[in-house]
Amino acid sequence: MSKVFKVFSLLLVFTLILAIGLTGCKKEGLQKVRLVEVTHSLFYTPQYVALTQGFFEEEGLDVEISDGKGADKVMTALLSGEADIGFMGMEASVYVYNQGREDYAINFAQLTQRDGSFLVAREPDPDFTFDKLRGKEVLAGRKGGMPYMVLEYVVKKHGLTPGEDVILRTDVQFDVLAGAFIAGEGDYVALFEPVAATLEKEGKGYVVASIGKEGGYIPYTCYSTTKSIMEKNPEMIQKFTNAIYKGMLWVQNHSSEEIAKAVKPQFPDVDDDVLIKLIDRYREQDSWKPDLIISEEGVEHLMDIMQMAGEIEERVPYQDIITTKFAEEAMKNIKSLP
Repeated sequence: MSKVFKVFSLLLVFTLILAIGLTGCKKEGLQKVRLVEVTHSLFYTPQYVALTQGFFEEEGLDVEISDGKGADKVMTALLSGEADIGFMGMEASVYVYNQGREDYAINFAQLTQRDGSFLVAREPDPDFTFDKLRGKEVLAGRKGGMPYMVLEYVVKKHGLTPGEDVILRTDVQFDVLAGAFIAGEGDYVALFEPVAATLEKEGKGYVVASIGKEGGYIPYTCYSTTKSIMEKNPEMIQKFTNAIYKGMLWVQNHSSEEIAKAVKPQFPDVDDDVLIKLIDRYREQDSWKPDLIISEEGVEHLMDIMQMAGEIEERVPYQDIITTKFAEEAMKNIKSLP
């Protein structure tokens, strides 16, 4: 046997072994679902619990999660067919509807009911009040995005006029806000967790206020899909909603320590004590929507904020971009976990 043939034979055997191994890794019989999330944050804990506790698999789904790094990018992925489900601020679906697109996005489940960002300062300030933002510069995220609009709403609620009393900067990309702040830009920055806590631990920033508490109840981050996908595959949407609802029930019935252990695979670089602290923080401010139902009252509050920000002129009909049937069906059929 020639050396060339021996090498070829070995390569062939190796390829067959690799192929068998990869085939064994596939989740047989599960429907693949591509989920693109707006960012990777502990703010979305029930979703990660649904993943790590096997609730998606129980529903027959193999969910692949990727970080879209902003609602605009998530919506682009959804509309271009690169995602089956988008997880983002509901404002994105409002913009798409108002553009007159025929195959627009419909929201079917709400995970969070408050803004999940925190205002971070350069020094500790236990006596912080929003009046201290006067004459300061805040790295606030993308104009037209929910984090920016809610922060603008909160600032106005406290009697400050953006552009005059305080500068809300929108020129820094969402996913590099922390890096820009560390580099010396801005006096304050609005960040999600675990990024804010990481800055605190490193002594590079300090949480001084919860934007979520100040902004009130709002359908902040929701799951949506296109009208065409919902019409063609309602069973997949129902199974997905069931799994998310199971994750929500699990979170409601377990301690912060147990939840931290459950989501640890999603945040391997975050210390356990920090995970517990952040989960406590989000629980204390009632961040998660227990029933997943997007209420008309919440949508109206969202529209108020969007109009105040000057982002929309016409309000979108609630029934056109919202459906509650999947969340209601999940609640009807899933009373508790085994």
